[in-house]
Order: sequence, then structure tokens, then C-alpha cells
Amino acid sequence: MAERLLSAADSADPDRAARLAFRAFVALSRTADSHQMLPFLARARKAHDAVRSPRTELIYCTLAGTAATRAGLADGPDYLDKALRIFDQNAFGDDAVLVECALTAALTLMRPQEARRFAPLVDALDLAPVDRARLLALIGAGDSWAGNLVRGQAELREAVRLAALCDSLDVQAEATSWLAKCDALRGDLDEAADHLDQARELAARVGSAWVARHLPECTVALAFARGDHDAWVGLLELVVATDAGVTAGLQHEHRWELATHHALAGRPGLAATLLADVADPPASWPGGPVLPAWRAWILDPDSPATAAALTAALGKLTRPIERLLAARVAWLLGAHHGRSGRRGEAARLLEQASAGYARAGAAGLLALVLKDLRLLGGRPPTGPGGAGPAGTDPPPAPAFPVAAGRPALTGAEARVAAAIADGLSNREAAQRLFVSVKTIEFHLGNIFRKLGVRNRTELAARRARTG
Repeated sequence: MAERLLSAADSADPDRAARLAFRAFVALSRTADSHQMLPFLARARKAHDAVRSPRTELIYCTLAGTAATRAGLADGPDYLDKALRIFDQNAFGDDAVLVECALTAALTLMRPQEARRFAPLVDALDLAPVDRARLLALIGAGDSWAGNLVRGQAELREAVRLAALCDSLDVQAEATSWLAKCDALRGDLDEAADHLDQARELAARVGSAWVARHLPECTVALAFARGDHDAWVGLLELVVATDAGVTAGLQHEHRWELATHHALAGRPGLAATLLADVADPPASWPGGPVLPAWRAWILDPDSPATAAALTAALGKLTRPIERLLAARVAWLLGAHHGRSGRRGEAARLLEQASAGYARAGAAGLLALVLKDLRLLGGRPPTGPGGAGPAGTDPPPAPAFPVAAGRPALTGAEARVAAAIADGLSNREAAQRLFVSVKTIEFHLGNIFRKLGVRNRTELAARRARTG
């Protein structure tokens, strides 16, 4: 398809040629390496040189900036900034191609919070389902990346649905992989595992180098949310070795996480080696304001001075893209204070982490932080939040056990069942869990069927008997 579009661009007028070049880029961007985008860039440059209109310049700057950024060249952000300025100055919101250009520029610049402003424009456009799926996937990824996991998850689900209806496997693979990570952070672990499997299969069917590159990062999130410490560490080693997460600005965060693990496990030399010769990014980088203080704490985690400096640096993480990181660093510090017997400081930081995860809708990570809060003054916590190995404690008995041969409740279903058993209405349960009332109703049907109960009263009675 991309080749046909480029061929058509050769005989088209400059404005249409630029649009065809961008559509060809869109068609191939999930399966192409950066050097394969050069023909698209050449066509867009030719069209721009022929006309030099704001429309052709916007398309050219988007393609030039995206190609340069993927290739690791320094001038990529300048092109992308210019693309966004042209879009805003010319009010191109009624042009689907130019909306997609600007949205692509914003996400490539690692400004995911800006994706939200394009959502009303996309809603108002008359789009083919495949185009709407692609744009919804970008907006959903942006919302999730900017710390609004509830909205991002809903948008990604719709993008996956539309892409599947259109048999657009490349878009479906991309959106499904992003949805898997979002599911993991939200605590929907069974769904996350299913979506990861689907994303792997879809990526293989279309040969998507783009999706394959960030699948390990999604798997890290699932292992972490599961509390599978050994798998989490092994996968972290993989993503650090392969520089996964670079397109989301997470390569420093992954490396610092792995170094923290080794430092708290009594391997300071290995932690120092991971950080050696890796410069701190600029403060404008996602997480940049906290990384130098985090590095110092990793190298001397028992120093009150490094802990205080890292705690102070947390206040500098104010951008939406840093919401999840701020909660994670507060969690790391709080758990370490708790293991060292500093219960007051531990409680303050763990509450800060839990509030951050609650605000983002990261129910899966919130559940792990709450375990550390409950363990203050007791045994050290286990799993990725603490220093002990995962799996040393027996898993708790499910609050709603199912009969032999019946499927167990998923993580999402268990949370809904608990809320309803607490006496909440469907609307109150939806507010507690940051989901829609329709989602509550959908899960309740599955819950009643799996547990063999007929109503809310029997559901509450089932939990009471189990407890």
C-alpha cells in the first residue's frame, strides 16, 4: 500500500503529493525502520519546495522530525515544534491528515498530555473506521502516558475494537500492546496477559518492528504488577540491554530501577556499574528533575542526606508525564524507610505514593503499595516494592472462591465483587473503581455466573462465609 501511495504522489499536485507521502508513512510506520522512511521524507520535501504552503510545510516538518527522532538525530524536536506551531497558527482542526500530523508530532516530542486537546477534533471529524482507530490509539496512548489510565484504557479498547473490525492488523497490534501495559497498571492482570499474547501474535503476522521493540517494556509492567520479582528483574535486564523504552523516554527510568534493585539487595558494585558512564538527561526530559538525586540515593541508600535530597526532588515532578514516576519514587523511599524502622517517614511517603497511583487510576500498583503500608512495623514487604524476594509468602485465599471446574474471577471482577459485597450501588462502585456503570454491570453478570449466585445479597453472603 505504501508503495502505491508513493507512486501516486509522483503524478499528483504538490498538496496532494505531500498528503500521499504522509499516508504512506502512516501505512508503513509500524513495520518500517527509520531509514525506510527516507522515501516518504523525500516526497514531502519535493512537494514543500514546489509550493511552500503551511499545509505542505506541516507535513514535511512532521515527517522530518519523526524520522530524525527515530534515528536519534538532534534536530528532530525542532522540526516537530515547528509542525505544532504551524498547526496552531492555521487552525487546521478540520483536516484529518493535518490533525494526525500534529498529534504524531506531540507524542514524538514526548508531550503526551497534549494528546487530550486533539480528542474533540477527532470526535468531530468524519473518519473511516480504520482512521478513527489509528487516531484513538494515539490519543489513548497519550492519555495513559500522561497519567490518566482510566481514560486511556477506554480509548485503547475502542481503538482495538475498531481496528479488528477493519482487519487493520498493524494498528490492532500497536493499540493492543499499549492496552496490555495499561491493563497491567490498572490491575487487570488476566486481561493484560491476554492482550500481550494477542499483541505478540499480531505483531508477528505483520512483521511489526515498531511493536516488537516495545513489547518487552509492556511485559515488565505486567511482571511488576503481578509482584513476580524474579521475572521483573530479568525483564528489566532485557529492556536495559536493548534500550527498550527509548521512544517513551523511559530508558533512564528502567536503568535506575534495575540499579535500585541491586543496591537494595546488597550489590552496590553492580548498581554503580549500571549507572557509570550514563549521563543524567536534561531537566526537560521526563523524570529529569529527579534522576540526579535518585542516582545519589542508589549509590548510598542508607544516607539520610541522599534520602532527604531525593524526597525534596520529588516535588519537582510536576508534569503529567511524571505522575507515575513520582508515585514510584515515593514508594521506593517509603518502603526503604519502613525496612529501616523509620515508620513516620515511611507512612508519609507510602501515602503519597498511594495517592499518586489512585489519582492516575493505577489500581494494580496501588494494591501493592497498600500491602507495604499495612506491613509497617511488621515483616519487610516482598516483591518489586521492597527488597525481599517475591513468592516467599503464600498467596492469600481468594475472597470469592469458585467451585471446581469454574473459571476464577479476573482481577477486575474481584474488585467489582468486593465493592458490591461492601454494599455499594453500581454507581458508587463505578466511582470507587474509576470505571463506567456499564463496566460494573458487565462484570457483575460474569461474577454471578462464575460464583453461581443470583443477586447482590448472595454475593455478600458468599464473602462472609469465606471470611
